[in-house]
Amino acid sequence: MLITQVLSIMGFACYAASLTLIQAEWQLSNFESGFLASSFFIGYVLIVPLATTLTDKVDTRQIYLLGGLVASLGLLGMGHSSTGFHDAWIYLMLHGAGVSATYMPGLKIISDRVHIGEVSRHISFYTAFFGIGAALSYFVSGILIEDFGWRAAFLTTAIGPGLGGIFAWLGTQQLPHEKSLLDAQFEWKDIFPMERWKKVLQVKEAFAYMLGYSAHTLELFASRSWLVAFFVYCASIASPENTFPMTATLIATLINLIGVPASIIGNEMALRIGRHRWVFWVMIGSAMSGIALGAAVNLHWSIILALALLHSILIMADSATLTAGLVMSVPPEIKGSAMGLHSVMGFGGGLLGPAIFGATLDLSRAFHHDGWTAAYASIVIWGLLFVFYTQFYFWKTKRKSNS
Repeated sequence: MLITQVLSIMGFACYAASLTLIQAEWQLSNFESGFLASSFFIGYVLIVPLATTLTDKVDTRQIYLLGGLVASLGLLGMGHSSTGFHDAWIYLMLHGAGVSATYMPGLKIISDRVHIGEVSRHISFYTAFFGIGAALSYFVSGILIEDFGWRAAFLTTAIGPGLGGIFAWLGTQQLPHEKSLLDAQFEWKDIFPMERWKKVLQVKEAFAYMLGYSAHTLELFASRSWLVAFFVYCASIASPENTFPMTATLIATLINLIGVPASIIGNEMALRIGRHRWVFWVMIGSAMSGIALGAAVNLHWSIILALALLHSILIMADSATLTAGLVMSVPPEIKGSAMGLHSVMGFGGGLLGPAIFGATLDLSRAFHHDGWTAAYASIVIWGLLFVFYTQFYFWKTKRKSNS
């Protein structure tokens, strides 16, 4: 399942790696470029409730396989048929819809089959491997774009999700209680299972983790979507003696890789000092480092790179903790629905993040500022609001009710 996780998001960073080229070729504004990045998450949010709710009813491997094939279809469409903003968002949305049927269902496959040891550790490795897949996506996309162009990059990375779906199907076994997708009784309310979601929201601990996940993914995916463009900008205004030693996509690869141990170690730290305390301090540190990164565009490349690495570490340090906290806090019979709502809220934040970042860039530059400090501030503020809410209201109320 770790291998399938990497394969399923092989095309995840392809648009981010080619954003500046597509923006120039199609003459897009920063908001339009950010909206295209957000299109992935529109597809994700639309399909993930159905995909994850069905995991409580049918063979999850079949959902994973179907999702992988749909994700590949979206990448193929983007590489072969896209002509501009008006149709590119449809292909990117299709890609996101497919990935939504792999990520959380893949986590469900693991959590349903692993019953020994500290389960949160298995979850932390799975979520951390998202970083490996994203890093590989940046690296492969960068090479393909440089040598063959951005369309070839989309066409080639389209192999990954479909192959990942096949691996999930062949590499795991169907559980005795799981039905075939063709035999399942489908109801339209399964798309947005409000009754089951109400049961999830009644678990206040789960609700808090979902709020935190929303703030986390908004910041994470906005940062990842604009990371290559940020480094391209920094390199374009750098003096000759301050030349970056590597390409923007290679830097993005390294930054995503550092997130892998950060997520795993972060979960271990949370087990020792407590999930709530760990999430609070990590989100505060992430906000501070994000604003510092945006303000560092004119500094030496080594300082920019150090701040980018620090920001990436802090973004990812609570990723596994938030997801593991959600999984561990809900009853087994509504786990699939809980994961679905977790993804809807979380990737709903991911949907907004890239567009908010791009819109803030446009607005700031209208007032003759470079805009990067304001753009980073616009995506880190949500984590601080979450910390304020939970620290001064939610957990305080919870302690009173317990006493």
